[in-house]
Amino acid sequence: MPAATMDEVVALCKRRGLIFPASEIYGGIANTYDYGHYGVLLKRNVSDAWWKAMIQERDDIVALDSAIIQHPKTWEASGHLSGFSDPLVQCLGKCKKRWRLDHLQEAAVENGEDPAAVKCPQCGGDLTEPRAFNLMFETNIGPVQDESSTVYLRPETAQGIFLDFKQTLSYARKKPPFGIAQIGKSFRNEITPGNFIFRTLEFEQMEMEFFVPPEEAEQWYEYWCQERLNWYVKLGINPERLRLRPHEADELSFYSSGTSDVEYLYPIGWSELEGVANRGNYDLTQHAEHSRQKLEWKDPQTGKGYLPHVIEPAAGLGRTMLALLCEAYDEDEIGGEKRTVLRLHPSMAPIKVAVLPLLRKDGHPEKAREIYEALRKRMSTEYDDGGNIGKRYRRQDEIGTPYGITVDHQTFEDDTVTLRDRDSLSQERVPVAGLADLLEAKINA
Repeated sequence: MPAATMDEVVALCKRRGLIFPASEIYGGIANTYDYGHYGVLLKRNVSDAWWKAMIQERDDIVALDSAIIQHPKTWEASGHLSGFSDPLVQCLGKCKKRWRLDHLQEAAVENGEDPAAVKCPQCGGDLTEPRAFNLMFETNIGPVQDESSTVYLRPETAQGIFLDFKQTLSYARKKPPFGIAQIGKSFRNEITPGNFIFRTLEFEQMEMEFFVPPEEAEQWYEYWCQERLNWYVKLGINPERLRLRPHEADELSFYSSGTSDVEYLYPIGWSELEGVANRGNYDLTQHAEHSRQKLEWKDPQTGKGYLPHVIEPAAGLGRTMLALLCEAYDEDEIGGEKRTVLRLHPSMAPIKVAVLPLLRKDGHPEKAREIYEALRKRMSTEYDDGGNIGKRYRRQDEIGTPYGITVDHQTFEDDTVTLRDRDSLSQERVPVAGLADLLEAKINA
């Protein structure tokens, strides 16, 4: 079928309780979303897969969970206080709304209009001259609000890693090349274009800083570009809808000698899933200067030291979820009836198997719950006895459950159940004995 539209994905997420607007009873707030039960499970699967790739399957990366609120000098050293801003304009007409000037100009170019003559898209009013607007959320520590109490919610997780570089060297028994990885929330007070969870005010980053000898930086940069691209394929994303796009010279940060984006073909077009940057030693240099601490690595044999260069793969957890949902969304027809299905890779599916009694009598529920209780110790399992069997399967198809187990009359004759496959719709009789092993083999295949 044609690629899913964003509206279709958004409708399914709300209908099945994966993701829905936050504070909706009050009309919502900006571009913020809550994750329901199945959304939480999907998010956990993505983060677990990232930790597995970064920590469990490697011995050269350690984990970290740094604070959301850091010392304010952190953002002075990193350049966020002076340079982390967007060009905003405000409507002089009726609505008085603020807009990202670059977004308005990009939309004008796409529509064949003059980007220098943009108007307010809401009410058509004239716009002010652009001014820089810092994207960090500001708050205060303590009961008195003054300059000395001002702190910021972090706009990225990377800086916490750099602040803890020296501490990590003291206990982790690692030397370059090695990495520090973390998953955490970041906050950016920016005008968002409203593409669901693609860009939000608060978001979770899966970020790793890989510290390397300066002469090895380029080879590690190329390594991590390919490694991260391959990771998305393993999650079940079609390689034809993935690409690695190197930044042009005018896109690069002044401290970066190379940056590439892993991009996915979303319904909104090719957009960034993850950035991989060769950051040089800029961050450690800045924090060493502002903190007056030595942040170099010293060779214990020779006593010689250097500031490592850093390769940074930084991914968005929400963007990864959105790519998986867009990739998995499908519609087909069963017996003349339209079916919506999420064809998620079994490892990503929020629920791995649903256990369904055919009838709500004759011992079917009791037997089904017995099987359910045994399976849920090994995998994410759901028991469902509400409505007819067809409707229950449609519900499971919409949340991406790859396998269904049906307890019926034959179960009591030969201790077998019907195993249904979400994608092929094939059904086979399998024994209850060894059911968990069979399902785990299928899920991990």
